[in-house]
Amino acid sequence: MKKYITYGLLILSTIIFYSCGTDLKEKGSPKYISEIKEWHSKRIENLKKENGWLNLVGLYWLKQGENKFGTDKANDIVFPEGKAPSFIGSLFLKDSIVTIKVNEGVEVKSNGESVNGLELKNDTQQGVTVLELGSLRWFIIKRGEKYGVRLRDLDSELLKTFQGVETYPINSDWKFEAKLETYNPPKRVEVPNVLDMVDTAIVTAALTFEKDGVVYKLDPLDEGKQYFIIFADETSGVETYGAGRFLSVDKADSTGKIYIDFNKTYNPPCAFTKYATCPLPPKQNHLKLKITAGEKAFHGGGH
Repeated sequence: MKKYITYGLLILSTIIFYSCGTDLKEKGSPKYISEIKEWHSKRIENLKKENGWLNLVGLYWLKQGENKFGTDKANDIVFPEGKAPSFIGSLFLKDSIVTIKVNEGVEVKSNGESVNGLELKNDTQQGVTVLELGSLRWFIIKRGEKYGVRLRDLDSELLKTFQGVETYPINSDWKFEAKLETYNPPKRVEVPNVLDMVDTAIVTAALTFEKDGVVYKLDPLDEGKQYFIIFADETSGVETYGAGRFLSVDKADSTGKIYIDFNKTYNPPCAFTKYATCPLPPKQNHLKLKITAGEKAFHGGGH
C-alpha cells in the first residue's frame, strides 16, 4: 500500500512541477522576444568591458595629505599582491585636488604616456584621468566630500569566470504604457546610497502604470533622453538583488507614448562587486508588487 501511495505522490509532484513550468515560458511576439534578448546580450557585453563592473578589485578612500600606495602592506593603500610593484608612489589630497607622484623606476602610464607627477581629474569632471600599470587601471572618484581610488584589474578572477546573469523568462505582460504625472512645483527627492550618504534630486514628474487594476507610481531621475528608475519590489532580497533594481525608460516616442518595460530591469553594480557605490531606491519607489521580470540576483561575485 505504501508503495502505491509513494508512487501516487511522485506522479502528483511531477504534474505540479510541469504545471508550474508552463508559467515560466517566454511570452511575446518573436520580434519582441528577440529585441529583449539582444538588449540583454549587449548588457552582458558591457559588463565585461574595460569600463564595466566585473573588473573592480578595490576602492580606497584618501585621507588629506600623502597616501602611499603599492602592494606592500606598509603602504596607506595596498593594491592586490603580485599585480604591481611594492611601492608605486604617492597620491596627495589637498582640499579637493588630487595629484600623483610616481616613484623612480616605476612606469605608470596615462593615455599611453609615462607619468611621473600629475594632477588627476576625478569621475565627476570631464576627461577623468585613468592610470595604467600592467593589468591594473585606476582613477579618482568623488562621492560627496570624499575622494577615493577605484581600482580595476583587466585580468580579474570574476571577469574570467563570469557566466552571465540569470533572468526571468521574457514576458510582454511586464511592458506597460506609462503616464507622466507632472509635479508642480518639482519635487525634491532624497536618494540614499550604500555609503550612507543621501543625495537630493529634483523630480519633475512621476511615471505611473496600471497592473491588475492597481495604479503604481515611480519617481524617476531625468537623464536627458531617458528616465532612470531605482526601485525595489517584493522580489527584492528573495529572487532579485536585495538593495534594489535599476531600469532605464526612454522618454516619449514620436506618438507621445512612454513605455515601462520591466523585462529590461537590471542589477545595480553593487550586485557584482563590493567596490561600487550604488544609489538605493527612494522610499516611495518600493513597490508592493512582485515583478517577475528582468535580471535575477547574481551570486557569483564572491562578496
